[in-house]
Amino acid sequence: MSERHTQILELLTEQKRVEVTELSELLHVSQVTIRKDLDQLENAGLILRAHGFATLNSSDDMNNRLAYHYDVKQKIAKLACESIRDGETIMIESGSCCALLALEIAKTRKEITIITNSAFIADYVRKTEKIRIILLGGEYQLESQVMVGPLTRKCVEAFFVDKFFIGTDGFSEASGFTGNDYMRSETVRDMSKQAKHVIVVTESSKFQNIGLVNLLPTHDVSCVVTDSAIPIQCEQYLLEQKIEVKKVS
Repeated sequence: MSERHTQILELLTEQKRVEVTELSELLHVSQVTIRKDLDQLENAGLILRAHGFATLNSSDDMNNRLAYHYDVKQKIAKLACESIRDGETIMIESGSCCALLALEIAKTRKEITIITNSAFIADYVRKTEKIRIILLGGEYQLESQVMVGPLTRKCVEAFFVDKFFIGTDGFSEASGFTGNDYMRSETVRDMSKQAKHVIVVTESSKFQNIGLVNLLPTHDVSCVVTDSAIPIQCEQYLLEQKIEVKKVS
């Protein structure tokens, strides 16, 4: 993903729809170059092309979230992927950073099994033959495209893994990691019981938010992979709690 691709995604996130001529003027490249860029972004499933303009792929909320701060999220995904070795079985929950992590694993690792409750992630990496996907059953949430509820809990009890990767909607010292959906947060807690290490992958802006419901207490997390803009006080607190913090620039 080039810097220009990231700029296009940021503009589409802000404006929802941008003309090819406008992108050409704003980014100081030819319209032919812009059309090639848009072709690549459409092939990645991030945007939709039409005659003379482009829009974000709004067929689901996940594609919109993927496009926001895409460059930083991709760097976080690559850093998180460094801890994964060929042949591992891991669990991944839903979220934009988690989806990019799953794609990075699919591109760079071999004989990996990914256990997930995210139908989006299962579809996102389905064209890669190097990995095996186990999609947990449960009640399907249409907007987030994840499986939740008692059936998901029952399904995940059959597995135990070394690493479980999750996203977060917020954080505070008092509440730990937080989410915005009760059912999803409950499912994260159920899945975390089946993993030796829980690893949070999230951009630093989430540390300035507090979600609506508890996700996981701080002491249940082994590592946080984020970017260098994480608030100093949050990073210091995590380190004091013996949580490893990995940062990208």
